[in-house]
Amino acid sequence: MTKRGFLGLGLVAGAMGMMVGAVALPLRAAEIKPAIVFSIGDKFDGSFNEAAYRGAERFKSETGIEYRDFVISNETQFEQAHRRFAQRGNDPIIGVGFFQTAAVTAVAREYSKTRFSVIDTVVDLPNVQSILFREHEGSFLVGLLAAMASRTGTIGMVGGMDIPLVRRFYCGFEQGAKHVNPKITVLYNSTGNTPAAWTDPGRAAELAKSQFDRGVDVVFAAAGTSGLGAMQAAKDNGKLAIGVDSNQNHLHPGTMLTSMVKRVDLAVYRSFADARAGSWKPGVTVLGLKEGGVDWALDQHNEKLISAEMKAGADQAKAAIIAGNIRVHDYMTNNKCTP
Repeated sequence: MTKRGFLGLGLVAGAMGMMVGAVALPLRAAEIKPAIVFSIGDKFDGSFNEAAYRGAERFKSETGIEYRDFVISNETQFEQAHRRFAQRGNDPIIGVGFFQTAAVTAVAREYSKTRFSVIDTVVDLPNVQSILFREHEGSFLVGLLAAMASRTGTIGMVGGMDIPLVRRFYCGFEQGAKHVNPKITVLYNSTGNTPAAWTDPGRAAELAKSQFDRGVDVVFAAAGTSGLGAMQAAKDNGKLAIGVDSNQNHLHPGTMLTSMVKRVDLAVYRSFADARAGSWKPGVTVLGLKEGGVDWALDQHNEKLISAEMKAGADQAKAAIIAGNIRVHDYMTNNKCTP
């Protein structure tokens, strides 16, 4: 989840072919020693960190190359973890999440021959690869589905730490909902203003229940580990929930409408794979619907909740966004849900 380092984000574009500017710093395949620094919380959070883990595991299973990792319990550990990996000769090193902006900046400057990749933020250095996502595009699609599924005309979102990135999710969600029902009411609450907001499922459950009391019958849980509480509350109260980052449809089959999938796994896998192949490049890339970086999830766990009309609506909107016929406003460009 990203915040700092987003200067000029609206002007950034690209695909995962990787990336712009500068010359790559290739190593022979035998020399690659990858490492990953996870974001705050549990590696197996069923969401953001776990998506990154799956990408690293895929690389390991396909190549047989081991990787080192470290799970952060507080912000003070980020720089220490990156520096330790760099000192040990790990390369490339991936930092998962916007909290790592300062740490990657500091350590990448010290170890200019080491390659770093950072997800959800921008670090403008010649040995850093910055990978961002158009979360608002994927959120538009699940907002559209939420509006089509709602019987009350009121839907909601429980976000994690109240930062512009989370607002980007919300604004995309709201735009998608109003695309099919201009009169729909969309509520929003965040679990807090500190990093602890990502790991408080009890608080997310309370907020979801409060929204249910106000008429919400579909809740989008975009809150990291905290979101698990909102999804559980939806199940307990007979409401529908929408997961985030990873496909979370399997958590509560029957009450999980869908998930807004953010392919952090793909970003991690390709960063490691490109480094091994000698094609790793620094710079910035942004992954949206067109690049396969975000989407909505349909599988055996939620197929009974998605009507043919809903699927057609989501498919048509996705195609229109990719073609440029629907433009989803990005909150990060002006800190507003409208242009």
